[in-house]
Amino acid sequence: MVLSKDNAKDFPIWLDKVKAEGGILLVDKPEKWTSFDVVKKIRNLIQAKKVGHTGTLDPFATGLLILLFNNFTKFQNQYQNLPKTYFATIKLGATTETYDVTAPEENPKDISSLNNETVINVIKSFVGIREQKPPIFSAKKYNGERLYKLARKKLFVEIQPTIIEIFKIEKINISFPYVSFIIECSKGTYIRSLAHDIGVELGVGAYLSSLRRLKIGGFIVEKALSIKDFEKCLNFVGKNYENL
Repeated sequence: MVLSKDNAKDFPIWLDKVKAEGGILLVDKPEKWTSFDVVKKIRNLIQAKKVGHTGTLDPFATGLLILLFNNFTKFQNQYQNLPKTYFATIKLGATTETYDVTAPEENPKDISSLNNETVINVIKSFVGIREQKPPIFSAKKYNGERLYKLARKKLFVEIQPTIIEIFKIEKINISFPYVSFIIECSKGTYIRSLAHDIGVELGVGAYLSSLRRLKIGGFIVEKALSIKDFEKCLNFVGKNYENL
């Protein structure tokens, strides 16, 4: 059973099913929370034995996170492989060490020579199957250790590219130095790396300014519950569910 805004009134039924066999929850992850923060919060609220998510969102990003409970965690790979859709905003004319807004700007460049047509053509050129290098500040592992941990130690390694697919990029809106668009892509696509690569192609640098996940497969963020929504559901039930 999937719990969302559509059936929040059935929260007690969902909770009983989670206790008996497992379930799914759609969460709208807030800014500054890690994906693990959300998992930990929900797990503690209902004392679930097993909780997993189906695709990490960086702390600065918001949007749809799918949580799986108890026996349903065995379907994690199935959900992780679903295509994902994001609303992204990038800033042109500078780079950052993390490829996103969480680090100071570096390498400022003049963007006055850019025009809308050039920017749109470069962005659309990324549609299709291609190689992509994950950011050095990422959770991807190198010899068993997270890349971001190596980066913090200033141990920068040669990262091998992975094959990803960008299915479409649409609704491109330009208000220099910012460019926003909606992107649908495969599992393993780093929008931070895409922002960086767009900046390289344009010759002025770029980084990811904001990111919101809109869809995972057929699941949409408009149906997702906020953490406060979930707490309200639990408080309304007024029961102490233990050993789920």
